Amino acid sequence: MLVYFWGFLYSNYFRFWLKWVLRLLTRKCELQRVFEGSKAGAQRTLSIEHSLESSKNKVLRNAVHVEEAEVERCVRDVMKEKKIEQKDTGFKTNLHISLLQISGYKKLYLNVENLRKVPYDSDNEEHEEQLIELWNLLMPHENLKARITKQWCDIGFQGDDPKTDFRGMGLLGYFSKHYTNEARQILSRSNHPKLGYSYAIVGINLTEMAYSLLKNGALKSHLYNMVFGLPQMEHFHQFYCYLVYEFDKFWFEEEPESIMHFNQYREKFHEKIKGLLLDCDAILTLQNTKKP
Repeated sequence: MLVYFWGFLYSNYFRFWLKWVLRLLTRKCELQRVFEGSKAGAQRTLSIEHSLESSKNKVLRNAVHVEEAEVERCVRDVMKEKKIEQKDTGFKTNLHISLLQISGYKKLYLNVENLRKVPYDSDNEEHEEQLIELWNLLMPHENLKARITKQWCDIGFQGDDPKTDFRGMGLLGYFSKHYTNEARQILSRSNHPKLGYSYAIVGINLTEMAYSLLKNGALKSHLYNMVFGLPQMEHFHQFYCYLVYEFDKFWFEEEPESIMHFNQYREKFHEKIKGLLLDCDAILTLQNTKKP
């Protein structure tokens, strides 16, 4: 209760007066102080995002909701409101990058959300091709005998037709296509006689984890550090690949007694990733994980 009361007082009273005093002392607005006092990436953009969202100025508050095409105009409007000279190219460039990252993150979430709502359609030729490609990538030396077959269980599906649980098709396929060797190695490890797990089902489960981290904003630190511009679907795919690779290592390090404890260890892994993403310098990719 006390923490909430203090937060209310700070947001509604003390913050305004603190900003006013600092502006008098430094002759610079909060945005200028953030750009000068923080390094490029998540540390800077998260601070800019918070400053804009907390502002009593409507132009500044609306800045976090602009789309890519409106960013340049929005930068000019913010500079005009804060009485910053348009010839200050350093401020203009930095604010432009931060607004691109903020708007790009929101757009990426909407794109992932829309993709997530598309069900697997066996009558869709593209969906079927991606499914067959997944098999060929993971099992290059074994031909698929039929579209509906128990062979799908060999790569971790639950039945003879993967369409019933293949919700993470795009992400699982991306990992297998762009990190084929790693995908085959993990598939092989998933068949361990004691510590084995269903590769495809776990992979699909991790798509939900990646989505939830994107939705609640936890991925901002990673994406703001990784992309000085608009985060794209490609970057979300790469983060998913990191999750698959790291979960496999985590699973074997933990040595669960049974696959029946999967949810328990999944949540433990989830908490580990959330902890890593609290670091403003976080960049979670396979390239950063796999040291030579």
